[in-house]
Amino acid sequence: MRNTPTASIFSTTPRRTQRAICGRDAIRYHVRQAARTIDTDRESVMSTFATPRSATHPVDVTVEPALEGRNRLTTAFRFVLAIPHLLLVGGPIAGALSWTWRSDPNGDYQGGLAGGVLGAVAAVCAFIAWFAILFTGRCPEGLWTLVAFYMRWRVRALAYTSLLRDEYPPFGDGEYPAALVLRRPEGPRDRLTVAFRIFLAIPHLIVIWLLGIGWAVASVIAWFAILFTGRYPAGLYGFSVGVLRWATRVEAYLLLLHDDYPPFSLS
Repeated sequence: MRNTPTASIFSTTPRRTQRAICGRDAIRYHVRQAARTIDTDRESVMSTFATPRSATHPVDVTVEPALEGRNRLTTAFRFVLAIPHLLLVGGPIAGALSWTWRSDPNGDYQGGLAGGVLGAVAAVCAFIAWFAILFTGRCPEGLWTLVAFYMRWRVRALAYTSLLRDEYPPFGDGEYPAALVLRRPEGPRDRLTVAFRIFLAIPHLIVIWLLGIGWAVASVIAWFAILFTGRYPAGLYGFSVGVLRWATRVEAYLLLLHDDYPPFSLS
């Protein structure tokens, strides 16, 4: 049987050289596979967060992913730059309406709201709407519109503060690559769930408080990653968007913008 040219080459090539050739081919193969995996993950993140989903829940958050080519200068001073928005619509401490209670030396209890100035206004609107829904089954349109305005602004500010985007958010409504998708409820409201809304939201508030700790850690890691590499890690990005979405749904539920119970999900 005649040897082919390839067979003759390998027959005359020392075994050590053959192993080196095979080793280089294996390295090239694994490098190509790794690059293909990275591209797939990037495309997955882009399709997950850039494309609005056909979710049945009336509240959703969409964020156009910004993983590479990040602005290191504004990232370094992000908290300082976000102070005006933090004063108006609050920050991502827990990513949701957060109530804090403390007792003074006289034994009285005082409550606080971590939603900024407009967050306090939205809470008052929700309080008035609570009575209106219980007695009439409907939320006054003006109150609903004002609270929805606050929530849209808050989502944009949170996306900027938590490093999900580099564009400075507008004061009020305006075009921004992070947005709140909110469907207005139709027909009479659910008076029973409205009456016990705060109690129904307690399980979510506990989970969001725990997720908020993870979100803070992820944001710090992303802050260093952006400063040193100019990239936001894809896995952390997905987690941060998920926490923002979950917290926004719970906050909208507490503020009586809808009656659908929020899912225990980041998606």
